[in-house]
Amino acid sequence: MMQSLTQEVEVGLSVAQCFRTLTASSKEKEVTKALHRLASYLDDEVQCKITSAQRTEFLRAYYTRTLQFLISNINADWIQHITAAQRTELWDGLFLRGPPDQALLVLMDAIGSISSPSAGLDHLVSILERFLQSGRLTVLLWSRCQETAPSDSPQLRETLLGRLVALPDLTANKLHPHNKTVFLPQQYYPLLASGMLTALERTCQALRDGRDCSLAFVALTLGKACVQGHIFEVLAPTLSSSTSSDMVWQRVCWKLLENVPERWLESVLTGLVQAVNRPDTLSRIMGNLVLKNKKAHFVITHKLLLLQYKYETRVLRVVLGYLADDRERRPLLLQVLRALCQAWANPSAVRHTTLEQQLYVSRALLLCVALLDDAELKELRSELLQCMLGGMQSHLDSSVVRVRRMGMVVGECLSSRMDIDGAKLKFEYEQDEETKELLSLLAPPSEETKPVAGPQDPPREVEVQTVQSQAAAARTSAAVPDSDLDSDDELTPYDMSGDQEMSPAAPPRYLRDCLEAFLSSEDPVRVELSLRAVEGLVRKNPSTAREVSVELSKVLLHMEDRYGTEGFLSLRRSAMVALAVTHPVAFLTTEFYSMNYSLRQRLDMLEVLATSAQELSQPITDKGVPSKGIRAVTVDAPPYPDDDTTHWRQVVERRIQSKTKLLSKVGGRTATPTPNRFAPVAGHYFFPLLRNYDRPQVTFDLLGSDHLVLGRLIHTLGLMMHLAVNAPVATQMAYLNAGMVRRGVLFAVCSVFLSMPSQSLLVELSDQLFETRAWLADVAEGDPDADCRSLAVQSLVLLEKSLKTELDPTALGLQS
Repeated sequence: MMQSLTQEVEVGLSVAQCFRTLTASSKEKEVTKALHRLASYLDDEVQCKITSAQRTEFLRAYYTRTLQFLISNINADWIQHITAAQRTELWDGLFLRGPPDQALLVLMDAIGSISSPSAGLDHLVSILERFLQSGRLTVLLWSRCQETAPSDSPQLRETLLGRLVALPDLTANKLHPHNKTVFLPQQYYPLLASGMLTALERTCQALRDGRDCSLAFVALTLGKACVQGHIFEVLAPTLSSSTSSDMVWQRVCWKLLENVPERWLESVLTGLVQAVNRPDTLSRIMGNLVLKNKKAHFVITHKLLLLQYKYETRVLRVVLGYLADDRERRPLLLQVLRALCQAWANPSAVRHTTLEQQLYVSRALLLCVALLDDAELKELRSELLQCMLGGMQSHLDSSVVRVRRMGMVVGECLSSRMDIDGAKLKFEYEQDEETKELLSLLAPPSEETKPVAGPQDPPREVEVQTVQSQAAAARTSAAVPDSDLDSDDELTPYDMSGDQEMSPAAPPRYLRDCLEAFLSSEDPVRVELSLRAVEGLVRKNPSTAREVSVELSKVLLHMEDRYGTEGFLSLRRSAMVALAVTHPVAFLTTEFYSMNYSLRQRLDMLEVLATSAQELSQPITDKGVPSKGIRAVTVDAPPYPDDDTTHWRQVVERRIQSKTKLLSKVGGRTATPTPNRFAPVAGHYFFPLLRNYDRPQVTFDLLGSDHLVLGRLIHTLGLMMHLAVNAPVATQMAYLNAGMVRRGVLFAVCSVFLSMPSQSLLVELSDQLFETRAWLADVAEGDPDADCRSLAVQSLVLLEKSLKTELDPTALGLQS
């Protein structure tokens, strides 16, 4: 221990002395001597006086500090006192002969921090260029393989990994447009891949010699590099040839992929499957990784086959062949086949996925079926048959020609592979490159070059029609020769003049189904049926309607006539009225002044509110028994629509009449008084509509350009005032109507007099001036509201001022 401390002190003192000499001296001999002293710690020569322990201590504690010192003095005067040859050998050599990981980190940090352009930056760039060209990347990777236990911190290792993999990006950001060729991605990543191959080769040799190695850092480099780009273009050929006859290489490749972190494993696997050409090559390189790693299992068996569709058919053949190549992986092939069958036969997938993705799934399905043996076909016969029938139904019902043709070709291939009772499906379709490719996928890989029989030369087989699809029957009937149907000519045809076209879908029976159709369905028939049924369902099921009234009202308010539905506006308005009647405390009044509505929608709100208010104010008909829709809006309505709230009153009334003796009866029938159902909710309708009428909004301005909405609003408020007759809240409504609304009208009159030119005012509004003047005078003298009187006086003053220069004021009697 004491000796170790002494060596540490000696190395530290020696390095500090060299730093002082380089900083203070200006003599060439002293400078070169100091540089030689520092360089001697990197030499392994026997005649060197530096011991192994001192060299190790220098590399551990002082090498990075030495490089940083040199860079900080890159423009110092003593640099000029040495020759170019000495500078290359001593100054540059310190960067190229020491630990490459430390040198790379110091160089990258310095290049990023030194201002450009400068001679110092050019010098460091040239050193980095020589660093790469002299094979220091290979030394770096191999040095990490020799460390069975990492000696640095995870943070330092992550930093080194980032600089190593992102070097093209870092240098491009700093040196553009004067970047070096070796730093470009197309030059650098093959260089990095060559270094990785050399490190793997040395690892194999070390394992043969009985020495342990670690592939952790190389695996990290591979994973992060694959995120940047595909380096398997360089790796794959060597790995394929090396693993073909060397089991040690296979073990090294398996261990390499097992050490790749899960966050980068997908990039590694996708790059690998695209770079190899044969399933057995992938099997030798990957081994059974798909069975050991969940991420690899997900990528190989699901993502590459079902979630992406950008890969070539060759990639699908490699992936599926890899699963079929080993007895332990063989069950995954059957699992993949079941998933592909479900995806291909799914009607929703046929309707909503792109043609490219459907073609991709069809290719994968046929390739997977081609790899099955007779025993597996027998085991999966029922599932394949269900997939064939259901998938053909979904594809043949499509309106897209390519989708229908795809369903025919895949159906033919599946039926020929299953060979059900010797019968095979056969369709007539136009042959193109796409159909030829699908038909060729059932052939084994060794027979790919053989010509595949096309639909023009079908074998003599029994033609069958699937009962699952009328469209398929119509298409296959073209292949059947005409038969003698003379016996049918004598049959009397049915009279079909009164027949009505039946809807292909049943109307919804629940409100939530209607809401779901409005939100997510793209089927015009379903949307129309839901729109026609929603009003009746709302009135029939008031309890459910209250639960969904707000959401359904929003959907209806924003709904557009996308499919040209007959009577769309009427159906939509009736549904919204039914919701407003069922749930009178609706959101329409509170939403009227919100930001996200157009003028058309605001007018729709006012129309729905006015119509629903009229319906609520109507008396209950049908001999005093309200309909289910009307009963739902009474204040004391029961929670269930079948409960009759007037039943007990009728019973009591009949008993009283039966026990009462009447001396005489009035000849005329007296009207039965009924409650005004609008009265309890009139305030909820009325007051929110007056909340912000005088505040300009971003989307509309009632007192400005949107006078049409203002007129409709005033009309609706007046209607509500009339319908709330004898209601307790009518007094408050009348006060607000007589005060707030009149103030709004007077404000508008002031705006007119203030904005219009006096000449235009006389010409355009001459017939209304006398009437307006008289009304303003009455308001100024007798209105109970002080604000209204003040606005009326201001209006009179503005009118007098506007016309003063045009006419004699006495002619209009405007002078006081």
